[in-house]
Amino acid sequence: MSRHEPRIVIYSQDGLGLGHMRRTSLLADEFLRRVPGASALTLSDSPLGQFFTTAPGHDFLKLPSIRKSGPGEWEALSLSSSFRDVLGLRRRLIVSALRAFDPDILLVDHMPHGAMGELVPALRKVRSHRVQVVLGLRDIIDAPEVVRRRWTAEGAYEALDEFYDEILVYGSRDVLDVAEQYAWPKRVSRRLTYSGYVCEDPHRRARRLSVVPDRGTSAPPTVLVVAGGGADAYPMLSSVLDAAEGVHADTGARFLLVTGPFMPGSDVAELRRQAKGHPMTEVRRRIHGGGRIARADLVVSMAGYNTTVELLNAGTPALLIPRSGPSAEQRIRARLFAEREWVRWLDPDQLGTQAVTDAISIALTRTLSPTQSPDLGGRQAAVARLTSRLGARPKLELESIAP
Repeated sequence: MSRHEPRIVIYSQDGLGLGHMRRTSLLADEFLRRVPGASALTLSDSPLGQFFTTAPGHDFLKLPSIRKSGPGEWEALSLSSSFRDVLGLRRRLIVSALRAFDPDILLVDHMPHGAMGELVPALRKVRSHRVQVVLGLRDIIDAPEVVRRRWTAEGAYEALDEFYDEILVYGSRDVLDVAEQYAWPKRVSRRLTYSGYVCEDPHRRARRLSVVPDRGTSAPPTVLVVAGGGADAYPMLSSVLDAAEGVHADTGARFLLVTGPFMPGSDVAELRRQAKGHPMTEVRRRIHGGGRIARADLVVSMAGYNTTVELLNAGTPALLIPRSGPSAEQRIRARLFAEREWVRWLDPDQLGTQAVTDAISIALTRTLSPTQSPDLGGRQAAVARLTSRLGARPKLELESIAP
């Protein structure tokens, strides 16, 4: 087999969110910037396909979509086939793609063994052929006891030990010690590197977290309310709409609510009905351009990784209202970030109109005083680790890999 340009495959089991897709796109783009002429192929099952604009050299292979219905429980999203059949199809597609593309590096996003262990056959094949295998992991996955239980039951710890050359944690150890909280074996912990949080370059309008911008005396403050993909964001957005009139009376604020592409149309219609007659509110499906967050006086948001980190990157004052479940990930992130005074947060079980009104009004008028800044260099640091692995070991042919 002839030599080819440097190649990376990224496996991203995205479900119904935008965070994983955004993070892997940023990493792929940075990899291609650092390695001119390289190729990046992302294996993803997002129903949106290639949602974000990416750099030349990056393409996507869509797997049949599945979604998590509960801890350790999955179902097909679109196909009428049984989950077992869909899972088998996904396994064969992953192995076949790796054989045909012949990557130098396999970067696995989030799940060491893939959804319901679907990555294990592919990991065994590429491991025997000296492909560099790296796990990229956000620091906060779920409640530690849940992670330990599920990873033990599903064989994730064994996968970490057997297949991975390195584990990149997209976060900071002083926020959450992954090895300690998730009870990693010592021999696995030695392969762990914290990269910092993965985000875009700072926006030119970015400001320090501790500063509330001077709006002068005439311009009313703008509250941007965002929900990521939006699949389960209706309760949060509806509660903010209920509070908007009171916040407007207190501060003169105007509201722009962005539902996200995954919110059901019936929920979007109900939010627009709720906002009708209130000139200080507007409801949209999407916003375009990264400057919206930086220009807002306050962002009210759910607490997904990608949105939260981009808020920190912009330096915009933020009030996080995490989803109530099924995972504890967003609650934990909101609490830990608020403890460092990077953001404010409101428990999703306390979404009464007065509580939301007070929380937004306070966030608009009072500054935070963080004692340390978040490490936002994760994109560059993680890709530096990946590129250092190019040519790290002899590369063998993959022709023997069978679907």
